[in-house]
Order: sequence, then C-alpha cells, then structure tokens
Amino acid sequence: MKRHRFEPARLIAGLTALTLGTGYGLDALGLWQAPGLWLFLALPAGLLLSGVTAAVWATIRRHRIPHTDDAPPLTHS
Repeated sequence: MKRHRFEPARLIAGLTALTLGTGYGLDALGLWQAPGLWLFLALPAGLLLSGVTAAVWATIRRHRIPHTDDAPPLTHS
C-alpha cells in the first residue's frame, strides 16, 4: 500500500466534521441538548483553523531542507 504524507489540515477538518456530526446526532437522539449557536459556529471556526494550519504546514515544507537520494546509505555495524 502506498503511504501518503501527513497533512494536519485534513486531520483538523475531519475532526471538525466528526465532532459536528456527533453533536448533531446526539442532539437528534435527545441524549445531549446542543447549544445551536455553538454547533453553527463550530464549522467556520474549524475550517478557519484548518486553513491556517494548511498555510503554516506549506510554509514549513517549503523552507525545509530537501531530501536527496544521493546520500550514502546508512549501515549498521
């Protein structure tokens, strides 16, 4: 299986969606009385945090020293 690089912005967006879905689901079942404004504002806040994280992560990747495959392999003795 091909490995994918870690993207923290997608993690934050996914956690935001999971949290909102859980909140609305618990509210629909009557197990939790969700404050409507909290759930309504959580989506833009999560997406904003995800966008800021993506911008910071792109800046970090851009300024990181590039990995070269010309380096000699490490040997264990």
